[in-house]
Amino acid sequence: MHATIENDDAIGDDLRITKTTRRAAGSGTWVIGAVAGHRFEALVFPAHAACPDFELGDSRLSKLWIERLADRRTVCSFDRGWDLRPATPEAAAIADFLAAGLAEHVYGN
Repeated sequence: MHATIENDDAIGDDLRITKTTRRAAGSGTWVIGAVAGHRFEALVFPAHAACPDFELGDSRLSKLWIERLADRRTVCSFDRGWDLRPATPEAAAIADFLAAGLAEHVYGN
C-alpha cells in the first residue's frame, strides 16, 4: 500500500492503525489510525456496497474522515457521499491511498 504526493514522497510507510472495532457480522469495521501527518477514521466493509454511491470508488469504504494533525483541520470527509472533498493534495493522496488498500489490509482479501 503506497501512494505519492506532488513532491514524490511515499505515503504509507508510516501507516499506523491504532484501533479497529468490528461491528455486528457484515456491518463493517471502524478503523482509526494515522498516516503522513494526518489522523483518519474509516468504516470499512468486507464486501462492496449494494448501492455504489455509498462507497468511496471501489474501496469498500463507506465513511472516511481525515484530519491534518498540524492544525487539527478536517481536510476530507466522505459519508456515503462527499461532505468535504480532499482540501489539499496531501489529503487527496491519503484518501486515494486508503481507498486503494485499507479494506484489503483489514480483511486480508
